[in-house]
Amino acid sequence: MKVIILDRDGVINYDSPDYIKSPEEWHPLPGSIEAIALLSKAGYRIYVATNQAGLARGLFDQDMLMQIHKKMIALVNQAEGEIAGIFYCPHHPDEHCRCRKPGIGLLEQISEHSKHSLKGVPFVGDSLKDMQAAHAMGCKGVLVETGNGQSTKLKVNEELEIFPKLLDFAESYLR
Repeated sequence: MKVIILDRDGVINYDSPDYIKSPEEWHPLPGSIEAIALLSKAGYRIYVATNQAGLARGLFDQDMLMQIHKKMIALVNQAEGEIAGIFYCPHHPDEHCRCRKPGIGLLEQISEHSKHSLKGVPFVGDSLKDMQAAHAMGCKGVLVETGNGQSTKLKVNEELEIFPKLLDFAESYLR
């Protein structure tokens, strides 16, 4: 089984400093749905690992988050792709939980769910926290320049593969 992990906001969909609080505010980045479908059709199990502090901040509730994810899954399914699982941290940053990236709790959950070691597995993200979590878990950090990727690329100390967007990563990875 082949696994790829994606961050959500800034990688799959447009991010917002005000949080994505409803399905109406969730808009896929150009090519991201196609990228997930390509990878999925090529036999990769796609997992999403996302911090969702908006839950702890009371900006949206669990039901609304599920509706947002249903929209994302429906678009991926329409493109004949599949998301194997979505794992999210509902905690406030001040809680210092294990699951909030750069912690590795979400990645451990994905490893357990997939019954797959994540050593060397690509983790595509746009933030320093994504890259730190990938490194700590032994994943291969892959940075996209969408979302916070432009500013993150100036902060990373390690050698990373960098792509303009998720579709560029997918096309390159499948060559």
